[in-house]
Amino acid sequence: MENNQTSSPKTKLDFKDSKYATGRRKKSVAKVWLKKGSGKFYVNGKSLDDYFPRSNHKMQILRPFEIINQSTDYDVRSKVVGGGQTGQAGALVHGISRALLKFDETLKSTLRKEKLTTRDSRSVERKKPGRAKARRSFQFSKR
Repeated sequence: MENNQTSSPKTKLDFKDSKYATGRRKKSVAKVWLKKGSGKFYVNGKSLDDYFPRSNHKMQILRPFEIINQSTDYDVRSKVVGGGQTGQAGALVHGISRALLKFDETLKSTLRKEKLTTRDSRSVERKKPGRAKARRSFQFSKR
C-alpha cells in the first residue's frame, strides 16, 4: 500500500534564534515563533493563505506588521488549537503582537494604542437551566 497524501508535506523551518509568545482569544490558543526573515508565514504547517481562506482574517492577522510598517521583515511559525477561525485569527494577532514586543520594546505604545497587546476577554456566555440558550427563554404558550 502506498501512502497517498493530498496535502503538502509539513515544512521544516529553522527557528533557532526566534522569540516565542502565546496568544489567546475565546477558546483558541496560538503558540507563535517569530524571527527576522523575509515574510514567510506558516500556521499549523500550512501557509497563511491555505489555513485562513477568508480575506478579513488575513487582514486581521497581518495588522500588527502593518502598524509597525514592517510587513515583510519577520518570519512567523505558529500552532493554533481550539475554537473556530475567528477565534484562532484573534489569538494569532495577540501572539504576534506579544512576540514583536520581545524583539523591540519601543513598539509597546503603538501596539497598545491599537489594543493588540491586550487579551480580548469576551467569550460565549454559558447556557442557564430553564432557558433555551444563555438568555433566551422558551417560547411562551398560553394554552
